Amino acid sequence: MKTAVEISLYPLQDNYIDIIKWFIGRLDAYPELERKTNGMSTQIQGDHNAIMTILSDEMANAYEKWGRGVFVCKFIPGGVNLDHSE
Repeated sequence: MKTAVEISLYPLQDNYIDIIKWFIGRLDAYPELERKTNGMSTQIQGDHNAIMTILSDEMANAYEKWGRGVFVCKFIPGGVNLDHSE
C-alpha cells in the first residue's frame, strides 16, 4: 500500500535550520521515497511499510544526534499528488 506523509520538524535548538536540512538530507538517502519540501513542511511518499521503517529509524537518529525536538506528521493512505498546488 502506498502512503503519503507530511512532516514538520521543530528542533528545540537555536541552529534549527541546520537540523531540518540534515533530516531532509537523511530522507533523500532513500531512493524509494518521493520527496517535496516547501517553507512549511516536507512531504514524502512511498510504500507504507518502508516509510514507517524509515521514519522510525531517522527520527531515532535525529533524537540521538540532536536531542529533543518535535515531529508533527500527517499520514494519508493511498498517497497523493505531491505536485498538486491548490
